[in-house]
Amino acid sequence: MKDDEKKPVILKNEYLPEVVYENLPVVLKNLTDSFSERERDIVLLSSIGALSSCIPNVFGIYDEHKIYPNLFILIIAPPASGKGTMNFSKILIQKIHAKIIDDSKLAISICQAEKKNDKEKNYTECPHLELKIIPANISTSEMYSYLNVSKNGVLIIESEADTISNLLKNDWSNYSDLLRKSFHHENLSLSRQMDNRYIEINEPKISMVVSGTPDQLQPLIKSKENGLFSRFLMYSFDEISCFKNVFAPKANNYKEIFEKSGDIVYNLYGKLFQLKDELPFRLKENQHKRFLKDFTFIHEEIIKNHSHSVIPNLNRHGLMMFRLCMILTVLRNESNISGESELICSNRDFLIALKIIKIVLKHAIINHNSLSDGGLSDQDEEILFSLKPSFTRKEAIEVGEKLNVPLRTIDDKLKQWQKKKAIKKVEQGRYKRL
Repeated sequence: MKDDEKKPVILKNEYLPEVVYENLPVVLKNLTDSFSERERDIVLLSSIGALSSCIPNVFGIYDEHKIYPNLFILIIAPPASGKGTMNFSKILIQKIHAKIIDDSKLAISICQAEKKNDKEKNYTECPHLELKIIPANISTSEMYSYLNVSKNGVLIIESEADTISNLLKNDWSNYSDLLRKSFHHENLSLSRQMDNRYIEINEPKISMVVSGTPDQLQPLIKSKENGLFSRFLMYSFDEISCFKNVFAPKANNYKEIFEKSGDIVYNLYGKLFQLKDELPFRLKENQHKRFLKDFTFIHEEIIKNHSHSVIPNLNRHGLMMFRLCMILTVLRNESNISGESELICSNRDFLIALKIIKIVLKHAIINHNSLSDGGLSDQDEEILFSLKPSFTRKEAIEVGEKLNVPLRTIDDKLKQWQKKKAIKKVEQGRYKRL
């Protein structure tokens, strides 16, 4: 049987195991103790995603690359299923966000005052407003601007996945490539002739926490071949929650719980922000061996039971696990973090991260199997969005030459894009992007 014809093994959308919650760092345990079942899993994963944007000056080396804690979290569930608890995670970093905005506004006002009083006009452009939490509904240019001034990365929290999906359809807001590169901290650059503007961003840091319904998954990810899919730590389920008792005492103190934890996170952020040198993180030698053993086994199981197109998900889940270990270790040591010369992962945090990753990888495979193959690959997107909304075959060939894509391949892609309804032919040799 060919790889594409393999019948997928039936997997279940499992809960995160109880042992994870029994051994969490105090900050996370305080957040999750008031929740249960799916809501508890959502609170944990969304909080970890939000916190991954608030750990400055901590790094680790993974596959010979310098890695920071930033994660992309995606929660997929039906409407009225409890996934709205994801929004509580925003409270954790609201104080940090407010502080960054206040400091940025002060710097801008000082700069503007200096410009006004500078009779010689020897001044540079005032800085762009800095944010920690940036809206998803922005243009690619705005995204570059916020990343360019951000000292320690940004966070996108969006409770409706189709907000991002709709943006990725447009020339001016298709920042899919930016997200894919930022996941690995690859350098970014933007050049615009209209205002003689050039931006170069080294080691971009973006964290994302996104939720949506199953119907919103395909438009966001587009296809199994799209590299954005494998960059998400994904959690999904299809149960509808029962009507909860909205008058129960604990229903009124969720915000207070998150605000108290937010104060701890704010102090932790301050300690890390003030470090003179970056703080290295590493795994122990025995953890290296366990990591390689378990992921090798999972790799063999995927080759045996699933499509080979799942492998990119496995590879990136290895990187996600490393980042999870980093986040848990920082939170475990939050009280004495400024006195450490390096951070070493405890066996407890390593095993917590491993158990989480094994569950969410199953969720990713389930969603991988639910996606159609009708979307565009990363290369297709790069070519198509390098062209104008209305373009000719000749222009497509010219873009292909720049990317070392042969003419015959470009012609094949034009036919495929028409079948996938990504473009339509308006006349001989001329196409329009849909």
